[in-house]
Amino acid sequence: MSEQSTELNVTITESAQEYLRDLLAKQDCEGIAIRMFVSNPGTPNAETCIAYSRPGEEKEGDLEMQLNGFKAYFEGRSIPYLDEARVDYSADKMGGQLTIRAPNSRMPKVTDDSPIEDRINYVLYSDVNPGLASHGGQVSLVEVTEDMYAVLKFGGGCQGCGMVDMTLKEGVEKTLKEKVPELAGVKDITDHTDKSQAYY
Repeated sequence: MSEQSTELNVTITESAQEYLRDLLAKQDCEGIAIRMFVSNPGTPNAETCIAYSRPGEEKEGDLEMQLNGFKAYFEGRSIPYLDEARVDYSADKMGGQLTIRAPNSRMPKVTDDSPIEDRINYVLYSDVNPGLASHGGQVSLVEVTEDMYAVLKFGGGCQGCGMVDMTLKEGVEKTLKEKVPELAGVKDITDHTDKSQAYY
């Protein structure tokens, strides 16, 4: 496991802390805290979540922070994605709203020490997908195999496209290997060979 930066850059405003403290007080559980994490980090479906964390529910690798009257835990894996996140609470006629803005949840700042999946996702979303978007296509990472191949899934306009092998081999693989040198290559999860039957 490579060392992740454990420097936390999350702002939880005074009003948000007050709101969360009141919520926790209503739970009738001594020592209950909050836990913040990102589900599906580094993808377009990333969601930043705040959940209750009862004593003992915190996980290994969580970063603990003492806030105004309660504790907050931050999932270690999510910390790069929570960089510059801001939790705020604004009261309104309807009772108020807690807002969470996490600008890096879908696109973290990656470094050479980031997990290989994060670095591949970064390249796909910043370099590869903008080019495919003009054709209505997109690529997402499914997994990295033990022999260091990135298994990719093509969607949208790329699915069943006769040019996908060319695009895959020449464009995507070249870009990924340039930016993530330890990668052996890429494989495609969608089997495009089925389309060959159509020509007979």
